[in-house]
Amino acid sequence: MSYGTQHADTGVPALETALRAGPFHVALRAAITARGLPLHRVQHHLTRHGVTVGVTSLSYWQQGARRPQRTESLRAVRALEEILDLPDESLIRLLAKDEEHAARRRPSTRSYRSLVEASGVLEQFLAELGSSPDGGLHTVGHHERVRIGARRELLGLDSQHIVRAHQDGVDRYVAVHHGDPGCSTDHVSVRALENCRTGRVRRHRGTGVVVAELLFDTRLRAGDTFLFRYGFEDGTAGPSSEYLRGFGFAGGQYALQVRFTEGVLPVRCHRFTQHSAAAPRGGRQDLPLSAGHRTVHVVEPQVRAGILGIGWDWEG
Repeated sequence: MSYGTQHADTGVPALETALRAGPFHVALRAAITARGLPLHRVQHHLTRHGVTVGVTSLSYWQQGARRPQRTESLRAVRALEEILDLPDESLIRLLAKDEEHAARRRPSTRSYRSLVEASGVLEQFLAELGSSPDGGLHTVGHHERVRIGARRELLGLDSQHIVRAHQDGVDRYVAVHHGDPGCSTDHVSVRALENCRTGRVRRHRGTGVVVAELLFDTRLRAGDTFLFRYGFEDGTAGPSSEYLRGFGFAGGQYALQVRFTEGVLPVRCHRFTQHSAAAPRGGRQDLPLSAGHRTVHVVEPQVRAGILGIGWDWEG
């Protein structure tokens, strides 16, 4: 449905250019101008779509003073594409492009390109190991503990997994580690800590992806639950500024804890989510961190497909 007015043709060439080249705020401003809608009318149409956004926020978005990040804000962007008669995903794509440009200015964060490349490598490794995307297992609970070292580097992580088999004969799990930019995969080690042993390991230097087969000492039957622990030791890259976990499927509880070395604390921490590698980040929420408590954490009772992570900013 189009919400254009008698001014709908005004600025159309500028709009087409903005939708191709971006950035997001320029394209949004051009679309609103081309459709001849004042911001209070845009807000009214958003309300009819079940989305609440203030006129001030809309003004900030089209000025580039702020970018939509929260889940409700991203819903508003998708509604704006319909309200302003724009192609599907056109504004969402520009938001993702802006996020990638921001990531390039912060080289230790994951760019859209790096996530896509890592996803391709992972698919290749899973095929080589003869593993399906979920390995015949549903996650009941997953607790990850990430350690950040004195050089601000990702030292390593430990994972405790509780899984339930949804088919007979499952006897392994494929664990994935995606090191920070500059990671030396040849020096990343895999640790089988409880109820498992290390099988085949695959490494990809270009993306920092390490995939490890963890073998159980039993074959599970459909409906059986199993608990095991494993870890990766890294410490090979430069300063780290985030840790994220991708989920191909909805699952059970996920808890992520990040511990910083005493005396080497970031100035702020936050959680974030992404619907996919191509989507902009949303769900941002500040996480408290004090000198006496060197950890931050997030807990999701029921994870959804997508990406969940914790980011942090260093002083200087």
